[in-house]
Amino acid sequence: MNAEAASSSIHIGLPSTAESRAAGRAARERVKRGELAGWKRAADTDAVALISAQNAIRLPDLLPIRHSRMAESPWAFYRGAAAVMAADLATRPHTDLTVQMGGDAHILNFGLWATPERQLAFDLRDFDETLPGPFEWDVARLVASIVVLARDQGMKGGVAEQAVAKCLASYRDRMAGYAGAGQLEIWYDMITAEHLVELATNEDQAEITARIERRAQRRTSAGAARKLTEQIDGHMRIVEDPPLRVRLAPEAEALADEVFGAYRVSLPVYRRQLLDRFALVDAVRQVVGVGSVGMRVALVLLEGRDGTDPLFLQIKQAGESVYEPYLGPSSQGNHGERVAVGKRLIQSATDIFVGFTSIAGHDFYVRQFRDMKVIPRAELMPAYLTEFAGACGKALARAHARTGDPVAIAAYIGRGRAFDEALTAFAFSYADQNARDHQRLSEAIASGELDSLGG
Repeated sequence: MNAEAASSSIHIGLPSTAESRAAGRAARERVKRGELAGWKRAADTDAVALISAQNAIRLPDLLPIRHSRMAESPWAFYRGAAAVMAADLATRPHTDLTVQMGGDAHILNFGLWATPERQLAFDLRDFDETLPGPFEWDVARLVASIVVLARDQGMKGGVAEQAVAKCLASYRDRMAGYAGAGQLEIWYDMITAEHLVELATNEDQAEITARIERRAQRRTSAGAARKLTEQIDGHMRIVEDPPLRVRLAPEAEALADEVFGAYRVSLPVYRRQLLDRFALVDAVRQVVGVGSVGMRVALVLLEGRDGTDPLFLQIKQAGESVYEPYLGPSSQGNHGERVAVGKRLIQSATDIFVGFTSIAGHDFYVRQFRDMKVIPRAELMPAYLTEFAGACGKALARAHARTGDPVAIAAYIGRGRAFDEALTAFAFSYADQNARDHQRLSEAIASGELDSLGG
């Protein structure tokens, strides 16, 4: 075989750069960029009905907490209503430029995580809804969230528009850079805490760095043990805080043991050896987040030798992604595995204890609890919204370039402002719809259609 023939056979199935550019431009015929501004709510779509449908696999006694949390504000509603937005996005054609979607890429689902080398990296942080799908759906959820959050914090419309513009420009520029990069260069790319701090003004950088370091050091298993445990008979025990942390009943505790044992098998052999250096000593049911309330979640405490050296793991139920009714079922039969695979595909570095399991008809994924996680708080956003939105745009572009075709995506977006203008219009329009949906939820609670705390 001559050299030319050998080269041709090696690259069978891999599109050339020219073919990828052509695919991106062809996608403009399926969905013109200006069409991304619009969407049409289906006549049979009711936000409360979609939210209620998700309750089927949740613990009934926790549903009033979920409804109450979502009713607190349009922003809280948005965080818990990914299923509503998925139904709305599915009413319009999509580009078919597929990436591994984060699935719930709102602006506060980006944050700092510790890599296995204990370096802080900035990345997406929530993967309950992850699924292969069109790249623009993730972008749409991100930019709409910027407007919803800005309104929640009382910011002027001009601030929200500026932040959306920065996010989209950062996404576009970063994707154009990835279009010319090698695969390994894309895969190894990482946004560090230092890169994030550099976005602040010089006089703020030292204070922000110190604040990040303090929070990261507190948000470890040792820090959680100091805050959440007490000593009983020489061992740590998790302190209850009903209804947010409740000790498992004996039968549920036995189930947790079984879930944990099955999870161990999902880890690589060398990770199992590390896990086996810890003993399971306690577990409680935990209530977390907004959209996740009602899902079965356990906080599990393990100890190293001599009753010290704590390790906290969180075992969290995983259901069907909200996008599966519109994009087809996940290729992973276990939804916990779907989450774990999506997390590993998207994040530049992932928790060493990420795994999955299934028991009693429910799927679960497992991860370290906190693990130096630093999450931005909504009330701090007014001072840094534009800069932070730009960082989120870069991180999302990196995630999409890792799992999709950056050349095709960059070719679809182009160098002009058609993509940006359309997504900006969508962001403000969808924020208006989200406010109406929040009002609908509030009315459903007031009428007794949905249970809530104190209702």
